[in-house]
Amino acid sequence: MASGHTKQRIIEHLQVVQTSTAPEMARLCDVSDAAMRQHLEQLETEGLVCRDIQPNTGSTRGRPAVHWVLNPEQLQSISDSFPETFPDRHHDLAVDLLLGMTESFGPDAMQSVLARRGERLAKHYQTLLADLPLTQRVERLANLRDAEGYRAEASVAADGSLLLTEHHCAIAQAAAACAGLCESELVVFRTALGSDTTVERVQFAPAGDGRCSYRISPR
Repeated sequence: MASGHTKQRIIEHLQVVQTSTAPEMARLCDVSDAAMRQHLEQLETEGLVCRDIQPNTGSTRGRPAVHWVLNPEQLQSISDSFPETFPDRHHDLAVDLLLGMTESFGPDAMQSVLARRGERLAKHYQTLLADLPLTQRVERLANLRDAEGYRAEASVAADGSLLLTEHHCAIAQAAAACAGLCESELVVFRTALGSDTTVERVQFAPAGDGRCSYRISPR
């Protein structure tokens, strides 16, 4: 059995039973006890599982049994490492909700929702960008967007203007279902960067550019 497959079986087993010993999992995966301990130690080094030393009970003597559990502090890392075991459907849910809201309440209601979301997001960014020179504002905004999953970076164009480029859209599926999201993002940037700036979208991923890029200049 392949090493990766064995580790996935371990994670799936611990997800169901919550705690198990190395010999129990060795029998489940049809590997030796030594091989199972090696797999568990590798997963432990990666921070995905941890030992749960359970005290002996009754007349049991000797060393306490070593049980293994999923590391409760690394559930996101476990999910990222074993996506087939922890499927993530939040993108599908977001799309379904957007379509359902538009069908139920109409496009005007959706625009109102997007506007309120944009206001909250812009206010959050404004708090973090306050009192910074424009170049630092753009750099800070790029760092914030990068941390949010947009693979964002700030750069300087040949004409001296600043560029904010996002190489990945973290909300691509939702944006495809609701075009207003993209326009809302542009409004957010204009508001967050301040009235002393001009923000123009110069590349647009949904139009085939492969990325979204914004030129930012002082007024």
